[in-house]
Amino acid sequence: MIPSNVLKQFEEYCEKHNISAKEKEEKLKLLEKMIIKYNYEPGEAVGIIAAQSISEPATQMTMRSYTLASQSDRLSKVTQGLPRLIEIFDARKTFEKNMHIYLKPEYNDKENAKEIANNIKALKISDVIKSDSIDLVNMRLELELERESDKSKIVDLVNKYFKGSEISFREKKVFIKTKKDDIKNLRKIKNKLLDLHIAGIQGIENVVVIREENDWVIQTAGTNLKKVIELKEVDIRRIKTNDVHQTFEVMGIEAARKVILQESMETLEEQGLDVDVRHLMLLADMMTFDGGVKAIGRYGVSGKKTSVLARANFEETKKHLVNASFYGEVDKLEGIIENILIGQIAPIGTGMVELGIDLSKMKPRAEKEKE
Repeated sequence: MIPSNVLKQFEEYCEKHNISAKEKEEKLKLLEKMIIKYNYEPGEAVGIIAAQSISEPATQMTMRSYTLASQSDRLSKVTQGLPRLIEIFDARKTFEKNMHIYLKPEYNDKENAKEIANNIKALKISDVIKSDSIDLVNMRLELELERESDKSKIVDLVNKYFKGSEISFREKKVFIKTKKDDIKNLRKIKNKLLDLHIAGIQGIENVVVIREENDWVIQTAGTNLKKVIELKEVDIRRIKTNDVHQTFEVMGIEAARKVILQESMETLEEQGLDVDVRHLMLLADMMTFDGGVKAIGRYGVSGKKTSVLARANFEETKKHLVNASFYGEVDKLEGIIENILIGQIAPIGTGMVELGIDLSKMKPRAEKEKE
């Protein structure tokens, strides 16, 4: 009745918590009841039940995103409710990204956390200067630095992105004369120059250090998982990001599936909605089962079904039917949607079973009953 891996975990749990034989027996009976409760019948439409179980509570979610900057555990604008759920299931690449960076025990104090946070925050040239202007007499850019130590970094960036420019200094001021010295070009170059990354980790727009029980945690606005996990001070086992695609690129598809599951669970729980985790697990599996992260939509799971009629039923009906006709696709009518569309019994529940009657054996029985 109980799967061997579950039984093994149960034994390890009992051994770890020194559970007595009598209590162990009671817990084992409870575990059996739970497994029986969570079983489902062969042919049950688990996909439809999962869709209904997630969508119905989602209609009650707050359709708004708002700022919680005043709270100590929030850093930037936080999308919640239905908009956040849509972001997760659409597998969007642009949204309000954040990270929770946990530190190794030897660096887990306020001073170290603040120092690391300051070092990883991305700085642009606009962040390290006091003022910027265009010298119209000499037709050159003029930057006044806060620290003279940043001169060499600015020289490197100018030589890299604006080749052929002449650079000169006077105390904390930097003068840049470009090849094309008309006003329009100088303004364009100035805007590009001020936006160049000069220090920190690119993508980490803002940082704040917060206390979580015994941990000093760096919370960020923006993410760069690949660069952050290279830091020797960071505990990579506990680092968290809400960016599914970065997680997939750095840690693989199983980690990306876990992020989809956790983010959707947290979003629903924040709204006080109780959805069985198995429905969300099924959805996360569907989004990741082929080794990549796919959206639930016309360009993802729903738009890439093998059945032509199932694809056409969702969105872009004409496009799917025309393409299927052009390429000579065949619909084998193996799914639920396509069978309902053409009025056949769908292969779910009792529709999965095919009954056959042997008439040669039925005839003698009928004659016997007459006697």
